[in-house]
Amino acid sequence: MSDPLATYLHDHLAGSHFAVKLLDSLHDQYRDEELGKFAAALCADVKQDQDDLQEIVDQIGRAHLDLTEASGWFVEKASQLKLQRDNSGVGLGTFEALETLGLGIRGKWALWQALPVIREFDARIPDRDFEKLAARADEQYARVERQRIQLIRSSFQPKST
Repeated sequence: MSDPLATYLHDHLAGSHFAVKLLDSLHDQYRDEELGKFAAALCADVKQDQDDLQEIVDQIGRAHLDLTEASGWFVEKASQLKLQRDNSGVGLGTFEALETLGLGIRGKWALWQALPVIREFDARIPDRDFEKLAARADEQYARVERQRIQLIRSSFQPKST
């Protein structure tokens, strides 16, 4: 029987790998623009959180599911997002990518909320400042949401001919 905690943590770790790939794609697409700089800065934060999670995963152990397989699935999904620009400069895929990142960050916030509760009965969870990690996730979500809102007009406003 697989360990549900290990599976849960590995699922979140796979999600963080997806976020990094998506942010790298946004950075590459918008390298010399505000959105590219935003993606690079957020990616650095996500990698820091990923390191924190990896330390916890290392203490818990491997899940039944292979992280490489899960990451491959996420990368495939990321590649399906249409990040190409349209005539207005930013495409719907970029808007959706930011929305996807926001959802992932909310999931990370939920993880940081769950782990101190799990720690109450599972001593394998190391002592961490989960409140600080949750606050970082809130701050990251707010940054993504500001970018997403800025893209609404260019993503949905009818194009004038």
